[in-house]
Amino acid sequence: MAAAQDVAAPPSEDGPGPNMVIEVADASGAARGTIVLDLNPEKAPGHVARLTELARAGAYDGVVFHRVIEGFMAQTGDVQFGKQGGDLSRAGMGGSEQPDLKAEFSDQNFLPGTVGMARSQSPDSANSQFFVNFAATPSLDGQYTVVGRLIEGWDVLNAIKKGDPRFNGKVDEPDYMAKVTIVE
Repeated sequence: MAAAQDVAAPPSEDGPGPNMVIEVADASGAARGTIVLDLNPEKAPGHVARLTELARAGAYDGVVFHRVIEGFMAQTGDVQFGKQGGDLSRAGMGGSEQPDLKAEFSDQNFLPGTVGMARSQSPDSANSQFFVNFAATPSLDGQYTVVGRLIEGWDVLNAIKKGDPRFNGKVDEPDYMAKVTIVE
């Protein structure tokens, strides 16, 4: 896969969906910048409703980017086990108190900046975790629910601390989402 910095920034036109604004900080709490995700409720209404509900409740504030793989994606959203400052040994294994969601697969492809829902082997197991692609990943097309796309902060996304490829992208002292808000 190409290195993230070698991939051109995705188109940044804002669509009609709500935007998820994520203030990113490093492990020490220093601000890294802001990324903005344009969510698409037309393609994934249930998943977008979940993301916006959790963001409005403050559930994503302080959640780490627990799995970041150079040239692939940055994953976050484990509101159960992924809080900054806590025991992160199980980060990536949890979700929210809400039930898992039924897959909402679409014809949208996984391109640089695509936001997808993380899940286990079951297509209907997405809950709170999501990821943003650094590069095109056709192997995910039609296999994971696309919830939106990055429209601002490509440089901030690319600067998120990468994980160890030998351990499936697990990040030591990970960057985190300091504050997440929804803008209609």
